[in-house]
Amino acid sequence: MESNSTYLTASGLEKIKKELDGLKNKIHEVVERIEKAKELGDLSENAEYHEAKEDFAFTQGRIQELESIIMRAEIVTKNTNNTVGIGSTIKVKSDKGKEMEYTIVGSNEADPVHGRISNETPLALAFIGKKRGDRAEVKTPTGSSGYQILEVN
Repeated sequence: MESNSTYLTASGLEKIKKELDGLKNKIHEVVERIEKAKELGDLSENAEYHEAKEDFAFTQGRIQELESIIMRAEIVTKNTNNTVGIGSTIKVKSDKGKEMEYTIVGSNEADPVHGRISNETPLALAFIGKKRGDRAEVKTPTGSSGYQILEVN
C-alpha cells in the first residue's frame, strides 16, 4: 500500500462521493447568491456579498479536498487470513481487564467515540499484523498499555 494512498472502506467512499455531489450542487446556489449580492451595490459594505464569497471559497476548498481523497482512495477489504489490518474489527482485553472493540479504518473515516480508530494511531499500529491470541503493547506519552487480542473479524 502506497504512503500517499487514502484508505477507505467502500461505504466510506460512497459517503465522500455523496458529500461531493451535494457540494457541487451547492456551489451553483452560492454563485447565484454572489450575483444577487453584487446587484445590491457597494461591495465594500455588502455583508451578503462577503458572506457568499467566504461560503464559495470554503465550498470550493472542500470540493478540491474530497476530489483529492477520491483520486488517492484505496478501498480496503477485510483480511481473510485473520491478521489485523485496515478494515478489521477486533475485540481486545486490556491488562486492566476491560474488553473493547475497535474497527481499524483510514484517517478519513476515524470516529474514536464509536470505536473506529485510524490506522495511523499508536493503538492501531500496535494491533496491525497481529492475530487472535497475540499480545500488543501500545506506547503512549503517558506510558505503556498491554492488550490481548481476543477476536479478529
